[in-house]
Amino acid sequence: MPHIAITDHSAQLVDPSAVETLDVLGPTIQFLTAPDDDSAPCVMRGTIPPGVDVLLHSHADPETFLMLEGEVEGLVAPADGFAWVPVAPGDVFHVPGGAKHAFRNRSGTAAVMNIVSTGRIGRFFREVASPPTVEHFAEVGLTVPPSA
Repeated sequence: MPHIAITDHSAQLVDPSAVETLDVLGPTIQFLTAPDDDSAPCVMRGTIPPGVDVLLHSHADPETFLMLEGEVEGLVAPADGFAWVPVAPGDVFHVPGGAKHAFRNRSGTAAVMNIVSTGRIGRFFREVASPPTVEHFAEVGLTVPPSA
């Protein structure tokens, strides 16, 4: 789906079927608000298909997940170690900046959630979802052989 910029400064109803959708290594992200402005929250719809995991990670920006459909397990890291907790429709899973977290969908249905974070996180998702280019390989010191 082509990138649809949401730049109008008036109130609007957002149609999730008409917004930019990215495949982010298995899960998909739809931008309900554009990730272009760091002074405004970035609201996304995330879908984790059955059997898909979002690996353990952390980042400086906070994220809040509002579960809409399906169920996942969210990994939390309390002082005494790691624990998986169920996240079901109506639940809110909040991740402060810097907190380690992960998700896994062990159910037979897709898990759908709204995600509220920052424009920086939205732009990161765009970067991860972009197909690699020769420039990406060069940035990490890899070379691409010429086409035959």
